[in-house]
Amino acid sequence: MDALLADEHVLGFLRHVAPAVRYVTSVCTGSLLLGAAGLLGGRRAACHWRYRDLLTRFGAQPSGRRVEVDGNIVTGGGVTAGIDFALTLGGLMAGSGWAEAVQLGLEYDPAPPYGGSPSTARGDVVDRETARTAVLYDKRRLLVEAAAERLSRG
Repeated sequence: MDALLADEHVLGFLRHVAPAVRYVTSVCTGSLLLGAAGLLGGRRAACHWRYRDLLTRFGAQPSGRRVEVDGNIVTGGGVTAGIDFALTLGGLMAGSGWAEAVQLGLEYDPAPPYGGSPSTARGDVVDRETARTAVLYDKRRLLVEAAAERLSRG
């Protein structure tokens, strides 16, 4: 995903198709790509918790929700939010009854054994994960800053 933040072909494609599609969607750090394409200015967007703050570089309003719907932009948090994301999008497209039936068919009724977000995990676990991912965070932050700079130049 990181290389795509500087891929003008991909970013141009996203900018080109976004006005013509019903929904523009992403899960996890894919919202950074939507931001780099200039699609998140002034919008609420979800992202993996570790990189959520980087959304502000694209003028987005970071959301801590697992799924965020803002107009035709639908974004999801970390990768496990993908199931919630798929059910939300399915509900938008095919109706809540359909999505509820799919959820029941999957027997999707999560009850995670541990805290899976910074607000529910133990502080020492959040601190260790933050430290463990510091190098990747710094790399990604630099890529986001470069993408935001390119975007601001038009």
